[in-house]
Amino acid sequence: MGFPALDMSVEPRVEGFFDPASNTISYIVNDPASDACAIFDSVLDIDYAAGRITYSNADRLIEAIRKRGLVLEWIIETHVHADHLSAAPYLQQQLGGKIGVGARIAEVQETFGKVFNEGTEFQRDGSQFDALFEDGDTYSIGGMSGFAIATPGHTPACMVHVIGNAAFAGDTLFMPDGGSARADFPGGDAGELYDSIQKLLTLPEEMRLFICHDYGPGGRAIAWETTIGQQRAENIHVGGGKTREEFVRFRSERDAQLSMPKLIIPSLQVNMRAGEIPRDVSGAPMLKVPVNGL
Repeated sequence: MGFPALDMSVEPRVEGFFDPASNTISYIVNDPASDACAIFDSVLDIDYAAGRITYSNADRLIEAIRKRGLVLEWIIETHVHADHLSAAPYLQQQLGGKIGVGARIAEVQETFGKVFNEGTEFQRDGSQFDALFEDGDTYSIGGMSGFAIATPGHTPACMVHVIGNAAFAGDTLFMPDGGSARADFPGGDAGELYDSIQKLLTLPEEMRLFICHDYGPGGRAIAWETTIGQQRAENIHVGGGKTREEFVRFRSERDAQLSMPKLIIPSLQVNMRAGEIPRDVSGAPMLKVPVNGL
């Protein structure tokens, strides 16, 4: 698909919130001409060893929105995260807004519904979410127009969202010195990820790009804003004209050395349900641990 006409004169206000436990950056994106805003990639706190859920990261977002007198219209997940839990239902309960994700969520639900041996009561059609974005879909945040770009490869349902002169990359790209996300989870594909990144890099070079995770490579300070131009020139995995073959070989070799994210088991169960914690037959919140299932 071609991109819709871009209005680079629209400059949304973007505020990032870093969670050091998962190295995740959540964003409040505000229409400068109105009170409307969206949240991207919220974080729910979990003490996995204790089985305890808390809300400090989400409460930071809520406090900021209320302090600024904003109205939350969207709670958007760039994909089903494997390294942190989404706080979307809690945010929606407190502030309203619609929860959105890529339409290929159904594929993710089908894959991990089997891994976690979910019964027929677990719907695998994305109906837990309020909106399912197809490639090229547009939506509004106040007077701003956003559109969704399908960027599969890390997961099938990954999407990059473009709003004015800002794009929200999810895990498709990291900062230039961080490269790209892994592609070895079920449903991931390194070749697809390369193709998705190349599509993303055709956006204007001055486009601001906000990433979802940063790990401070080489001990540098945590950062989360770059540009498309910087990524084209400097990204260590795809910049400077690296070929698809080079990327797939590197990504496959690198992924084989990586351990599973420490929160992958609770994250997948919760995030494929739009942030709702699964419940057992008695109605109590309960997480499963599939043995040798991942």
